[in-house]
Amino acid sequence: MEASKHLKRYFKVQRNEMPALFKITEKIPVQFDPSMQLEELRKIHKKGIEEYRKLREKLELEAINALAHKNASDRLLLLTEIFLKHPKANLSLLDLKVAIVDRILENCNCCGWSCGVNRKTGEKGFCRLIDLSNYASEFLHMGEEPELIPSHTIFFTGCTFACVYCQNWDISTCPEAGTRIEPRKLARLIDLRRMHGARNVNFVTPTPHAHTVLKIIREIFVNTPVIWNSNMYHSPDIAEILEGIVDIYLGDFKYGNNLCAQKYSQIKRYLEVVQPNFEFAYETAEVLIRHLVLPGHLECCTRQITKWVAKKIPHIRFNLMFQYQPCYQALEYLELRRQLTPEEKTKAIYIVRETGIEDLLI
Repeated sequence: MEASKHLKRYFKVQRNEMPALFKITEKIPVQFDPSMQLEELRKIHKKGIEEYRKLREKLELEAINALAHKNASDRLLLLTEIFLKHPKANLSLLDLKVAIVDRILENCNCCGWSCGVNRKTGEKGFCRLIDLSNYASEFLHMGEEPELIPSHTIFFTGCTFACVYCQNWDISTCPEAGTRIEPRKLARLIDLRRMHGARNVNFVTPTPHAHTVLKIIREIFVNTPVIWNSNMYHSPDIAEILEGIVDIYLGDFKYGNNLCAQKYSQIKRYLEVVQPNFEFAYETAEVLIRHLVLPGHLECCTRQITKWVAKKIPHIRFNLMFQYQPCYQALEYLELRRQLTPEEKTKAIYIVRETGIEDLLI
């Protein structure tokens, strides 16, 4: 399997030739009081992001220069010096991100629903989650894309969608199931998995758990790429927070129009939310798109998605997925009661290639 052309930085982080983005963010010193007004915290965050971008550019340039040395021991020594000469801040931009998202939970707009509930007092919105997070499983996943495996995959419970064909409905519809997350304890497990061969840490369905994900990442010692494995239905506020945290957005691009999103996932304003998020992810990190082809939806969804991707965010890894199975509530919809035909699979490949998307995984 040919490696992706567009995940180059990710591969360098895997090999410890560059720092994961959160390792840069935790080096940016900021001064703030968690009791400040949220808008004031955001202003400090905006300035911190400017410093993060400068340091990221500087570190990446120094790392590239170090990698130019032919002697492997010299490269390692130079890379170590580069990473160590910028120590972790006592109060960092990463700490500020944690504080901001904690405050967002008081009037929750983590996702496109913007329910406005106070999850810290036990109120629940569409996801039915409060401020506590559970995970259903964590393991070295060998079934992800070839660039990712073995991937330390952590499946959170709950979801911001209600897909009628959800293959993980037992997890997504039971937010209180699973194991309660203790950020420091899970971070130690992430460290261990990385040392045992994990190529990344892969947070699945992370959007309503953004506060917990940040607290986990803050406790990680090792240098590991962070994967945000999601439906990309997060809010602009969360998108801003994720800059400097996420190395790869592993984003599901499900629908090419709002009508299908409403019918099959109960989602409103689908394209208005996910398209800007994909564009921002494209600007600030690397992107791997998954598109699950639905039977009978080649023109309304597959074609429209690939046309937009080719125009707006062309240099990405695109995984065209044919794994659809009619499960959960899909049998209630006549058009979803079957698998894809061979003709539909062939046409889907043709549609993607016709748009000019080059980095295609099938």
